[in-house]
Amino acid sequence: MSGHHHHHHDVDISGTRLVVTMLLNFSISIVEIIGGLLSGSLSLISDALHNFSDGIAIVISYVALRLSKQPKSDQYTFGLKRAQILAAIINSGVLLAISVYLIREATTKLIHPQEINGGLMFLVASFGLIANIIGTWLLHRGAKGNMNIRAAYLHLLSDAVSSVAVILGALAIKFFDQYWVDPVLTLLIAVYIGWESWKIIQSAIDVLMLKTPHGISLDAIETTIEEVPQVYDAHHLHLWQVDEQDIHLEVHISVADVLLSATAPIAAQIEQALHDNFGINHLTLQFETGCCLTDNHCH
Repeated sequence: MSGHHHHHHDVDISGTRLVVTMLLNFSISIVEIIGGLLSGSLSLISDALHNFSDGIAIVISYVALRLSKQPKSDQYTFGLKRAQILAAIINSGVLLAISVYLIREATTKLIHPQEINGGLMFLVASFGLIANIIGTWLLHRGAKGNMNIRAAYLHLLSDAVSSVAVILGALAIKFFDQYWVDPVLTLLIAVYIGWESWKIIQSAIDVLMLKTPHGISLDAIETTIEEVPQVYDAHHLHLWQVDEQDIHLEVHISVADVLLSATAPIAAQIEQALHDNFGINHLTLQFETGCCLTDNHCH
């Protein structure tokens, strides 16, 4: 017997917003690469690479969002919801690789400092900051309930933070000739990007590997089910997530002195309790009287 509570949190991010954000990112990248090469600033170039990857991330996010809304089919019975999880891994993997490259480059510049045009660096970083703030604002609403959009949003937010750092670095270089500030900023930006990316990759891998969702205890689920009248045992629990919203549970339930045809009210109580306590919205219950054939649960 199976029951379903569907709670679809449709991500309200229009194609227009994503396209505008993508164009902003590509424009920042072009301006910062030119500005970085002309001024000699590695932190501007690191910001540019980060922004370019943001633009690519948003393209992937948009495609993944469209795929995730595709209906179920005979070949993909869950639909294509996990396209977003894969997109989050791709986005974050690219950023992780970029951060490793930046750390290497910054270390070289720290050992061999080069002169930098602080004024030009300041102007270019200010343009990047304004564009990033606009992009962050555009994606803010959808970032809370969606791992894929959160990955793209984090790209932009971390870029806005790094733009502020680059502006401060530009001022230090312009007024105090502190050229070491540039590679140090690059290192800090790279470490931050790498850490945030790694956390997203870990979360996404947990979903792909069918890990029990964070914060839910199988023992607690078992106890909740066994508190329902006429249920004396719950076993063979399988709990997993298809994506961030859909939590699924399969469970065998032993009932006492009840005809299997009369288990609908029990199922309804279990379904309600699991939804209210754990947010489980897809439930498959197998009722048994006597023995569970696969595990000899006899009472």
